Parts: sequence; C-alpha cells; structure tokens
Amino acid sequence: MQEQNLSHYKEIGFRCGIEIHQRLNTNNKLFCNCSTDSENDTIVGTVERMQRAVSGELGKMDLSSKFEQNKKRIFKYNIFKNSSCLVDIDEEPPHPLNIDALIISLGIAKEMNMQLVDEVHIMRKEVVDGSDPSAFQRTAIIGFDGSILVNNERILIESISLEEESSAIVKSSTDAVIYNIDRLGIPLIEIGTFANIPTPKMARDTALYIGNMLRSTGRMKRGIGTIRQDVNISIKNGARIEIKGLQDIDNMHNFIDNEIKRQMALIEIKSKLIDMNGKVGKPIDVTHIFENTSASIISNSIKNNGVVVAFALYGFEGVLGIELGSNRRFGSEISDYAKMGGTKGLIHSDEKLDKYNFSKSEIDKLKELLKIKKNDAFIIITEAKDTALNAAELAIWRANYAMHGVPEETRAAINDERFITVFIRPLPGGSRMYPETDIEPINITDKIIESAERAMPKMEDALKRLEQELSDKELAKQMLLSPRYALYKKIREHNYDNLKFAANILLQKFKELERNKVDVNSIEDESIIEMFLELSNKHITKQAIDLILKISASNSDKKISDIIKEHSYERISGKKLHEIIAKFIANNPNANKELLKKIIMSKYRINIDGEELNSALNNF
Repeated sequence: MQEQNLSHYKEIGFRCGIEIHQRLNTNNKLFCNCSTDSENDTIVGTVERMQRAVSGELGKMDLSSKFEQNKKRIFKYNIFKNSSCLVDIDEEPPHPLNIDALIISLGIAKEMNMQLVDEVHIMRKEVVDGSDPSAFQRTAIIGFDGSILVNNERILIESISLEEESSAIVKSSTDAVIYNIDRLGIPLIEIGTFANIPTPKMARDTALYIGNMLRSTGRMKRGIGTIRQDVNISIKNGARIEIKGLQDIDNMHNFIDNEIKRQMALIEIKSKLIDMNGKVGKPIDVTHIFENTSASIISNSIKNNGVVVAFALYGFEGVLGIELGSNRRFGSEISDYAKMGGTKGLIHSDEKLDKYNFSKSEIDKLKELLKIKKNDAFIIITEAKDTALNAAELAIWRANYAMHGVPEETRAAINDERFITVFIRPLPGGSRMYPETDIEPINITDKIIESAERAMPKMEDALKRLEQELSDKELAKQMLLSPRYALYKKIREHNYDNLKFAANILLQKFKELERNKVDVNSIEDESIIEMFLELSNKHITKQAIDLILKISASNSDKKISDIIKEHSYERISGKKLHEIIAKFIANNPNANKELLKKIIMSKYRINIDGEELNSALNNF
C-alpha cells in the first residue's frame, strides 16, 4: 500500500496515538516476591471466579466493563508453584512496589524528556474480561508530558505508567475462559503518545523507535507477546478507535490506512441511511415460518430447541453489503456485535440467500410479517431463545448506531495479511479507575533518580555512534528504528569488522528474503552472529550469505559451521586458489585476466572472493 501525502491526512482530520506495552525483565513480580520466570514451573491448583462491573472513582460504571459482565462467563485460573501466590488471586494484600521495576521505568521516562511525579500513587483499573482474578489491574503513572524525536519529527509522549501484566488465555469459549496466572503481575510499562502522530508510517516508525529504546536498556523481557502495540485512530466526522494487539509493526501503517477507509465508508453509510429515513425494527420470533425449511442451518437449530428471530432494517437495502475492507462488509460489523451475544453468526438479506436453500414462500412470509418493502432489508438469527434475543439486541444496537456514524470501539487486529480489524468491545473510559488503598505512595528520592539516570538508554548517543560506524546517516537512522538493532549490537560486541555490510544484510537482505517467504525470524541470533564471524575469519565469502540464511531459516537447529560443511560453502583461498588459477590458465592459454576471472567465478562464485581473485590474478 502506498501512503498518501501529509496534506491528505491533514484534510481528513487524521489523529493517531500509540500505546506500547512492554514486560520488564526483573527477578520478581511487581507486588509480590514470585519469580517472573515460569519456564519449568508446574500447575498446583485452580480457582474459579465470576466477575461484575463496579462504579469507578467518579461514581460511573464503565461501558466496556458492563459489556464484559453481560457475557456472564466463568473464569478458571491455573495456579503455579513458584510464579504465583495468594497476591495474584487477591487472597493476600499486595507487597510493596518492586523498586527495581520503578527505576527501569523512570530511566525510560527520563530518556523521553518526561516530567516525573514526586510521588507514585497506585490506582486500580477495572478489568472484567477475566484476565485478572481480582477484576482489576494495579497501575501507576510515573511520568507525563515528554517527547521524542523520530525522523526529525517531534512526537509528544502523554504518559508512562508502571503496571501489572495480565494472565494468559489458555482456552476460551462462550461460557468459560481458562487462564494461566504465571505471567500475572510481571512488571509492565505502558507508554502512550499524544494523538499528534501525523501519518500512518510515522506511527509505525514511532513504535519501532520506542521498541528499540526499550530493548536497548537490556532490562526488557524478550519473546512473543512480551511487547504489544495498541493504536488509537480517528478522522473528521469519525470516532476514536483503539486497535488492540497489533503485533505486525512493519504493517502498522496498512492497518491504520484500512481503518481510515472503514471509517470513511461508515460515514457514507450514515449519510445514505439518513437520506433513506433508516429505521430498525424490533426482534420477532419467526420460528413458525421455518418449521419445515430446507435451510439446514435453520432446521438443525430448531431440532436442537433453537428459535429463529428476525428484525427489519427499513431503508437498509444494499447497505449491509457495502464493503468496509477486504472481505468485510457492513453486515460483518453487525455480525461481530451479534457474536458477542453468543451466536455463531447471522443471515442478512444483502447476501445471496439461495445458498441457504430458503424457499421463496418462506422469504415472502418473512417479508410480509416484518413489513419489508422496497429499499428495506432484514436480519435472521437462530440460536437458543435467550442467546438469539441477546444477540439480536446487540445487532439492533449496532444497526441503529449506523445512523449516528462511527461508534467508539476497541477492535482486534487480524494478522492474516488483509490488515483488517474486528470489534471486541466498546471503548473503555475513565470510569474504571479508582484508588488502591492497600499500598502507600512511594516518594521519588534523589537516590532513585540517580539510579534511573544510570538506567537511561541514551538513544541520541546511539544514533551518533551508528552514524560514525556506518558512515551513512540514512542507514544509521534505519538501523536505529529496526527491530534487528539489538542483533546488530550483538554483532558489534563480537568485534565483527564490517558493520556497514552487516547493517545492509540485516536491513536489506532480510527484507528481500522475507518478501520471498523465507522465515528469517526463525533463525536464532547466535546463528546469525556465527555466520558473520565465519565471514570475518574468511571461512566463507559474502556470496554464500544468501544461501546460508535460506538454509538456516528452514533448519534453525543446525549450526552454521555444519551448514557450511554439508553444502561445501567453504571459502577457497591462498595456496588452493593459486592452484585453481594455474589450472585454468593452463586450460585457457589465450584468455586475458577478465575472461579468466569470469570463467573461474562461473564455477566457484560461492567459494571465491572476487577481490582476492583479482589480486591473485595480478600476481600471475
């Protein structure tokens, strides 16, 4: 996708901010002494909970919390021997705040030029999706009003918070969710920017910059899920949308551009429905119409004591089929809401109804009962009675809101290369915050500040060093933003002597291989470092790098030295090279040096270095 120019985003009133969540690599959790390493830990028991929403500090109940409560699910929690305790399941008061985690977080805050708080006050953030057995997450703001410089653009940082990591989902269904609480309570920092990021690509680069800033401290957890990105987006006449769990940073700008297109389409739908005097009818039990239907999805539901509920959408004809994204229509948006009520899906009149095997008589009777006329549409839901009515209520709410425009939502990124999102719950607000009364405020002393200053990642110094090492400002900037910057630093620490070549391989060659579906991310850092050291020690040539990476990507357990031997990629040098040259000269007595070089390289391109061959030929 080609990002449009800056004036386009200004014209549509584009506003964007990002939130970065990163686990800290501390020995203990944030409010207890449990280990943050659960790799070999064992489950010793389970607890069950149901959760309900409560009013926040301002006396209001958060809409997203009420939404989760209405699902009426049971939550089961696996308890671990060494990495969980009574604090995690809210059966014991929290211990004092982990000062190591606080110092790491303050160091990051200072790097981002933030104003630090004088006292850390712990708050409770209501969480009713089951991810915390206590139904709240402890969090504390430690800095605010900062800024960073990304691509010469000043990005404003709203706040940085220190908080508890949530539990990990093991299994989820409509009625129950199973969680592991071994990661619950691991220190986590949340960095939130203001909504002044000017373009989608700048959002991507900001996320990359902050991610590398965090990793450069050496105090962050590594691995899948240890860092997460959420993106907040809105446009003129649209609404704020939060995209959760956006793991694919390289394509963050594509997700954002698709969200812009979705909101633009919803704004058009609003205009169309106002012109058509759009209106949504009430749900009606229409099971009797389909008692003898050939539509298997309906007949099977009725056989299992299900009912059929339908409602009219006056003025909606054609609207449900309007494209909002790749294989996503407005009907899909309504279906997302209905699914939150427990149904597996719905049927609407903008679909090709023939595929369901409805009879003409059944559809005619349905239209008559719902008073469907020209320009109208309808939706059918079939489930157990309570589920069908609950799903219909949610679907009706979403259809009604189409006359108001874009609803504020939390949406999940779908990482299937379509760069689309789906609804998961209403957007949370400030009503879910209230004070934590079990922990005293923590004073930020001079000693803590001094420790934080030593923990600062110093990114400006890192950029200057890169510019000196690579003799290329653009390449240095790219490396600083790259997820492979940490790997580059490891290569540097091993005293590899051609850092510019290494940077180009990590940035350009890796990208080229990824485009060709080579899974370079599966290659261990140690293997890549070994490959560069083999090159530095003149055991292989630069030409062998491409082939070694491809083989290593599909054989990640193999050592680089073994790959080199098995595929005969060893560099030919010194005496052996001179013997080859002599042999080719004898077989080609009339060939000049250029022709000899061409003939030799055609056979030994992977094994012979071109510069060494040139030098050797000059000595013959």
